Amino acid sequence: MDAFYASVELLRYPELRGKPVVIGGGRNAAPELLADGTRRFAKLRDYAGRGVVTTSTYEARAFGVFSAMGMMKAAQLAPDAILLPTDFDSYRRYSRLFKDAVHTFTDQIEDRGIDEIYVDLTHVEGESRELGQRIKDAVREATGLTCSIAIAPNKLLAKIGSELDKPDGLTILSMDDLESRIWPLAAKKVNGIGPRASDRLASIGIGTIGDLAAADPGLLQEHFGRTYAAWLASVARGLDEREVVVSSEPKSMSRETTFERDMHVTRDRATLTPALTRLCERVTEDLQRKGYRGRTVGLKIKFADFKIVTRDLSLPEPVADAASIRRAVGECLKRVTLDRRIRLIGVRIGSLEPATGETPAKVPTQCELPFDG
Repeated sequence: MDAFYASVELLRYPELRGKPVVIGGGRNAAPELLADGTRRFAKLRDYAGRGVVTTSTYEARAFGVFSAMGMMKAAQLAPDAILLPTDFDSYRRYSRLFKDAVHTFTDQIEDRGIDEIYVDLTHVEGESRELGQRIKDAVREATGLTCSIAIAPNKLLAKIGSELDKPDGLTILSMDDLESRIWPLAAKKVNGIGPRASDRLASIGIGTIGDLAAADPGLLQEHFGRTYAAWLASVARGLDEREVVVSSEPKSMSRETTFERDMHVTRDRATLTPALTRLCERVTEDLQRKGYRGRTVGLKIKFADFKIVTRDLSLPEPVADAASIRRAVGECLKRVTLDRRIRLIGVRIGSLEPATGETPAKVPTQCELPFDG
């Protein structure tokens, strides 16, 4: 999907089309409805805190504002950009709509997150471009949104190709297109070549996928080891034998929140305690929406010095209600030395299994947790 979260927001606020818009603000970024029926929108220049950009429109990206960028840095690049809060309930609803639209063509779909899927079209009748356009039209009719599709021999090339003609792109790739369309791209465009690997490749004179394809195998093995070097050489030639995985079981579910300022474990208890409770509730909502329960509950705390501490608790029986998760998190918290200010807290539940029946959501008691430093 093209700039998915931002595009969903533009359906709600069509007057913002064509403008730089950044998604990621909190409640204070909610638009204000004026007496004349118009809306007053928050500006990025007025943001104060250390949140990160969830996504941005293509107009904001032209200023260098991208997802995962710090909001304060984004404000320096595009101070007049419109700032909107995130609305994940709405994004999940549109995600279901677009995936349901694709399901009318085939059930051979691998879910890769809220805005991305792989689809095996091997046994779907139709010429590639015509079929791709039909899928795009179905998604637009179901959601009002555009998507970018690449039809290619494998998942590697489909992933790369889906970025080539964004937004609203339809790209058809074959192995014959490797030299002209894939090799000129930066090596980091390959999913699996991260920033560190990209920097190491650059240090030995490899900047593009074509450079990687022409590289001496011994040189790659010297710098990356046998296994990763073999993989690099393979993907540079456009090879990928991975199947489309139609069904997979999640290993865990988690939620976390980063505070606008570092929290004192005693003076800010009135903020910390409800925040931890809400995380437990959100994990519960995720479990019940997807039909799972879990046996291992975990707590994550990032302190002001960026040190991260995690604690886990294994339960005798799997749970899927907020009260049980909250109690387990409280037990985990007792095993943490709270001697510094807190930057982030998170809640995780693992050892998942399908729920055998309906588990009613319980509202946990707002008890005091031992944030007592």
